[in-house]
Amino acid sequence: MSKLFLPQELIRKKRDGLTLNDPEIGFLVQGITDGSLTDAQLGAFAMAVFKCGMTMDERVSLTQHMMHSGDTLQWQDLNLDGPVVDKHSTGGVGDKISLMLAPIVAACGGYVPMISGRGLGHTGGTLDKLESIPGYSGTPNNKKFRLLVKEIGCAIIGQTAKLAPADQRFYATRDVTATVESIDLITASILSKKLASGLDALVMDIKTGNGAFAADYTMAQELAQSIANVSSKSGVPTSCLITDMNQVLGHSVGNATEVKECINFLIKPENANLRLLELTIELAAHMLRLSGIERDLNAARLKSQDALTSGKAASIFERMISELGGPSDLLEKSHKYLVPMPIIKPIVSSSSGYVTEMDVRAIGLSMIHLKAGRTKSSDPIDHGVGLSDIIEIGKWVDKGEALAIAHTRSKDQLNYLQETVPKVISLSDKRIEPPILIHEILGSN
Repeated sequence: MSKLFLPQELIRKKRDGLTLNDPEIGFLVQGITDGSLTDAQLGAFAMAVFKCGMTMDERVSLTQHMMHSGDTLQWQDLNLDGPVVDKHSTGGVGDKISLMLAPIVAACGGYVPMISGRGLGHTGGTLDKLESIPGYSGTPNNKKFRLLVKEIGCAIIGQTAKLAPADQRFYATRDVTATVESIDLITASILSKKLASGLDALVMDIKTGNGAFAADYTMAQELAQSIANVSSKSGVPTSCLITDMNQVLGHSVGNATEVKECINFLIKPENANLRLLELTIELAAHMLRLSGIERDLNAARLKSQDALTSGKAASIFERMISELGGPSDLLEKSHKYLVPMPIIKPIVSSSSGYVTEMDVRAIGLSMIHLKAGRTKSSDPIDHGVGLSDIIEIGKWVDKGEALAIAHTRSKDQLNYLQETVPKVISLSDKRIEPPILIHEILGSN
């Protein structure tokens, strides 16, 4: 580490509410990356930022230094005939949109190098879902990843150790020092990885509601505006959609169960869950408009819808799966590869009424309890366990009718879900309208 600065003096400066300049932040990020900043110093710096915040210039500087702490992807040498564009979600229960969205945008002429994560907390991870497909490998080398993006139009893989390594160490420290919930640090964490992908445009899906990380709407707004501003100031036009997470997105949770829903979505979009369909098309439309493929959102929506209904997106999805080690006939023979659980039974309602509310976080945690998710990154997961056909807010259910269908390995797991799920779904004799799906759209200011 350079001797220009003393870490403790920079920590003191931020602790006292003063502003760090770009060389000072660069010095700290270098120390995070090469290990010369100790765990104690990193934890103290994280707490100082958590307590005192950062200016917009500091956020941009932190993001860019973390982005350049490892490899950054370049696409110019591949002579792509369209823009490089991506989407990131802050995470939700049943949020499987990336699996359909990347092929849809690829079918419309975009190139989508989607580097996804694993599930932590109560939300599922895109990579975990894909790994329920036999043979699928989300860890190709950089050369293969770039080639797949060029040839297919999209590839969904996991984060490598060489991509924004400063963020990996910083996040691990934040996780154990109660400093995760910082708008400044969340912004830098998300964008350092996304901007390292060499994007021309980015669309963010910021979830809010009882099943979201940003459960408070004000926090969701602050995070969306911060990400839009920092990303745009870093040269990547960005739009942030604040979307609802007060009910499960789609009608399934789990890994294989969500992949099955995605396959059905791609091959029979006319039967898709309407909220899932609307949000997928809307995110795709924003990606097409922001990246310059289409001039306006209406044209972008029509183009996205056509990519789906024509079967182009389904073909691209299947080819992507095959090229990353999965079966080449997944869409035709999904039952062969996504083997059903030994027990598939309804979770029945103990009373009648309209669904007025659901504790989405509790549903996510029930999946964690059954090992369909994890509490720490090293936990193994059960890809088969899940729920499907989950009832939606505003629907009527009779006593004894299904609130959801459980997919379990044992009767104990089934009994657990039968005990848990009805308690987190509220019923009333008065019908309410489902929550608004898209609350707000924010760009840079």
